[in-house]
Amino acid sequence: MEPEKKRRRRRCLFLGVVAVLLVILIIAVGVGVRLSLRHKTLQATFTERCEKFKGYDCKMLWSVFEQAYVGRDPCDVPMTAYDPLLAAAPFKPECNRMMFWSKTKDVVHALTEKSGCFLTLEDTLLGSVTNGLSWCGKEHSNETFTTDCPGWSDCQNNPVRSFWSRASAAFADAACGNVSVMLNGSIPSPFSSQSIFGSIEVKRFNPSKMGRLNVVLVTQKNSVSNCENVSLKQLQKELGDGIKYSCQEVAE
Repeated sequence: MEPEKKRRRRRCLFLGVVAVLLVILIIAVGVGVRLSLRHKTLQATFTERCEKFKGYDCKMLWSVFEQAYVGRDPCDVPMTAYDPLLAAAPFKPECNRMMFWSKTKDVVHALTEKSGCFLTLEDTLLGSVTNGLSWCGKEHSNETFTTDCPGWSDCQNNPVRSFWSRASAAFADAACGNVSVMLNGSIPSPFSSQSIFGSIEVKRFNPSKMGRLNVVLVTQKNSVSNCENVSLKQLQKELGDGIKYSCQEVAE
């Protein structure tokens, strides 16, 4: 009887170990499937949006996009990592239609969607395929992640911030003719030198291609700023003499 009991104990122990291993395997497979689904969801969104623009190889653009951040420390993706992507899908000059913005995202996109007269960065191919999305890579991994990625201010060279900074620079490089910017009249300083518009885009404006910057200052009933705001005077100063400046207040 005693040997029989020992055999039963060994059999139970063996079955217990097998059960634990199966649970670990199921969890690992589940995590892998979730990661794969996240990756496919981002790629599917990117591709679906890309295909709305004619004349582009969306599969190739996704591959070039991934190369900027996959396998890298998510806090060590510089702006230049996206240079090949900008070279693969450069911005086409849209003279007299280009609209920049700062702290007016919802209003400016409602305008461009409704009127079709202006074009923001988010209306272009590269702006559209990434708008509202989050992504990053990890060292020693060939996956694309959409969770547990650095936030905008967590580190300077995170994938999302570097992308928008690089794309914004290229979009500003393409600015030509009469250009507009929509700013927020409900805050004390509509123009901030720390914003992407102030720190990157304004500095890339080329007076040999761009004749005028028209500020559209969106105001509300209790707005605290107008076209005489000190920060707007600073904006005018930063433009220099080569680019004309105008400002108009528009009620939201």
